[in-house]
Amino acid sequence: CSVTGWITAVSLSKYGNIPEVRRMLEELPELNVNCVNYMGQNALQLAVANEHLELTRLLLKMKDLARIGDALLLAISKGYIRIVEAILNHEAFADSQRLTNSPSQAEMHDDFFSYDEDGTRFSHDITPIILACQCQEYEIVHILLLKGARIERPHDYYCQCKTCSEQRRHDSFSHSQSRINAYKGLASPAYLCLSSEDPVMAALELSNELAVLANTEKEFKNDYKNLSMQCKDFVVGLLDLCRNTEEVEAILNGDKESYRSSDTTNRQNLIRLKLAIKYEVKKFVAHPNCQQQLLSIWYENLSRLHQQTTAVKILLVLGVALGLPILAFIYWIAPSSKFGKLMGSPFLKFVAHAASFMIFLCLLVLNAADRFEGTSLLPNMTIHDYPSQLFRMKTTPFTWMEILIISWVIGKIWEECNNIWSQDIREYISEPWNLLDFSILTIFMTSFTARLMAFWHAYSAQCYIDKHHTSLSNMTLPFEIQYFQLARIHWMPSDPQLISEGLYAIAVVLSFSRIAYILPANERFGPLQISLGRTVKDIFKFMVVFVTVFVAFMVGMFNLYSYYLGAKHNDAFTTLEESFKTLFWAIFGLSEVKSVVIDINHKFIENVGYVLYGVYNIIMVVVLLNMLIAMFNSSFQEIEDDADVEWKFARAKLWFSYFDHSGTLPVPFNLVPCPKSVSCLLLSIKDFIWNKIMNCLIKRYILKAQRDKDNNEVNEGELKEIKHDISSLRFELLEREKHDKKTLTELMRQLEEVMHAKQKEEQKHTLDMVS
Repeated sequence: CSVTGWITAVSLSKYGNIPEVRRMLEELPELNVNCVNYMGQNALQLAVANEHLELTRLLLKMKDLARIGDALLLAISKGYIRIVEAILNHEAFADSQRLTNSPSQAEMHDDFFSYDEDGTRFSHDITPIILACQCQEYEIVHILLLKGARIERPHDYYCQCKTCSEQRRHDSFSHSQSRINAYKGLASPAYLCLSSEDPVMAALELSNELAVLANTEKEFKNDYKNLSMQCKDFVVGLLDLCRNTEEVEAILNGDKESYRSSDTTNRQNLIRLKLAIKYEVKKFVAHPNCQQQLLSIWYENLSRLHQQTTAVKILLVLGVALGLPILAFIYWIAPSSKFGKLMGSPFLKFVAHAASFMIFLCLLVLNAADRFEGTSLLPNMTIHDYPSQLFRMKTTPFTWMEILIISWVIGKIWEECNNIWSQDIREYISEPWNLLDFSILTIFMTSFTARLMAFWHAYSAQCYIDKHHTSLSNMTLPFEIQYFQLARIHWMPSDPQLISEGLYAIAVVLSFSRIAYILPANERFGPLQISLGRTVKDIFKFMVVFVTVFVAFMVGMFNLYSYYLGAKHNDAFTTLEESFKTLFWAIFGLSEVKSVVIDINHKFIENVGYVLYGVYNIIMVVVLLNMLIAMFNSSFQEIEDDADVEWKFARAKLWFSYFDHSGTLPVPFNLVPCPKSVSCLLLSIKDFIWNKIMNCLIKRYILKAQRDKDNNEVNEGELKEIKHDISSLRFELLEREKHDKKTLTELMRQLEEVMHAKQKEEQKHTLDMVS
């Protein structure tokens, strides 16, 4: 590199002497503008780094200029918008691939990006638009998008295409870093605002994708979680900027797809809100603007009820519960009437369904009312109504109370089938309450089926008796017939009626646990239900360690004492079943220490048993149980710290399940179909309104981001920028002063020449006069 080039580089980097550089470029055409200083930076990079716009424009006019791409990245990183525009107007960017390709995708002989042997100052997978998005430069992102730049979405993590396979094989770390950098650009609010027609939808889907990647790529879990949270904060920020109901509706409902699926009552479908609930964007769902909108829908056609006292609401609930059959009948007759629309409001639907469920629980209780004070039919007794009647014909038939319970179960099955039909099966399975309902209904139906089988066998035996005999006294019957005349104590363990009764008891317990589903409707019980659900999850995680330890000691103790059956104080640990029982109840302190004592003088075995049994109690009671309690406390404290958001999110999920217009009638009244009228809406008008509102919100968000950026204190970089501007102005003033001095000198010289000529003329004229 020539000395002149070196001086130029130093001048550019330190002083920004534009006039001097312009003179040197004009007078020295052979000057190498691509020469570098000791840091390996050329003139263009130094001009951009010091924000010398005029120098940058001057250098961009030179031919064979190198490292333009790196200069562009540098200008983007510093937020020099005018310099970015100047560089993008260079002929090198006539090919749009220059903005799309990263330094790693550039050709090896191309020095468009690299400024030294080690590569660029930026990562090799950084493109101009990715860098602009990471720096939150909205104007630069907009300029690049207009130039056709886009961020290519990374392939799936498990993609086995040729490109991904080659990158993993060559450098797996660089491949992962390139994916993270791309997602950083995609998750940027600047890119979401300016590149997507529906930024809310794009942000919600991207947040879920990043959350999935956080659980997939464990090595970069924190990075992906932060990016996912960034997308969630973006949609919350948009919602926070809404100023009226129409704007809130535009965000919650989305675009024209939601309007196509809307129905006659103009109720919002809340497509975006449903997505936010699915992806657990809790701050978005619990936002005051969102909650206000949900509250207005919840009390649809009952706006004054929200302002009433609790006593009035309780009276309304009792009235709906008592008059449920009448209300259902009226809705059957006129579903589209004013009263029908009132019944279709989410709040009344919730009250009706809750009342139906409470009635079902009352039926379960009343079904055993005849045994509250003890049964009169003892296990060793049999009864019959007439001499030829079998005893089982008195116990197996369904009572009228059980028929009502069956009708409710069938109605609930029909309701669940409609839910599965209306939504994706995977979405249905992902909801724990749906799995609980499925379990309850399955157990109930299995119980009723076993009971029906028992009744069918008893009825077949009764038909045989009625055909061949008139009385059962002093008669010898075949065993398959005589069996149905036996008392309960003689029934086989696999008897269908015994299985039915056992399953029925399990279903009753699970049915009462279903009450927890409606608890989020109340602010006091809602956080408690959430904590209970989190506790259940902790128990499942704890069970992994618990089962491992339990099985280890159960098998070990069984192997130790299985040879001493009949030679111990009790049968503990002598069989696998007894080993399970002893260790399980030992957790609650209900097993004796004598369980390890042997009647034979085998002290070594007995001592080993004492040690193992003691270690088991220490691990289970002292360590694991206290660890479980600590997990409970941690989960409860986590819920308590953010109780308001957690409760509002859970309540929104409960409310949303009643926003659908289907399933207005509760179980079992839903078994009778009810006609509904359907009308269409004008899509084009609503599409136009939605686009207008979203554009307004995006502009508002960008202005707020820029205003927040401008309100920050002046930092060191800005002071340096001011210093460089002053330095450039100084050199311009010095150049102007120098030019003015030259002009003044020339004028003085011309004036002296004129004065000298004038003096000569006067002298000549004087001589002429004298002569």
